[in-house]
Amino acid sequence: KESNGPTDCYAAISQADRLQSEPESIRKWREEQKERLEQLDANSRKQEAEWKEKAIKELEEWYARQDEKLEKTKASNRAAEEAFMNDAEEVFPGTEWERVAQLCDFNPKSSKQAKDVSRMRSVLISLKQAPLVR
Repeated sequence: KESNGPTDCYAAISQADRLQSEPESIRKWREEQKERLEQLDANSRKQEAEWKEKAIKELEEWYARQDEKLEKTKASNRAAEEAFMNDAEEVFPGTEWERVAQLCDFNPKSSKQAKDVSRMRSVLISLKQAPLVR
């Protein structure tokens, strides 16, 4: 196949001619720039590898902390469920409101994001102190 334009061989020869016709200072600058860019690339690859290692390590630590939290939560939930089931078996007449009071959180400062339940809390406290008589 023939073409009217320069082929790869001609392009390489013209580039070599252009490099030979460059002044010495430009050729020296070009070489220094190439070395500088190679050094920057090597540093950036090294830094990227360090960041990846650090990220992997932090992610593993985070997963370990999450698993530990999950196990603690599971254990406390199991213990609370067991205590609740044991208390549910001990039913005596007249202790209903005491059992309800145990399930309720009467500390108004404990939950800031929850709805306002102060009226319900006051009703339960009054019923606990003076139960309804039938």
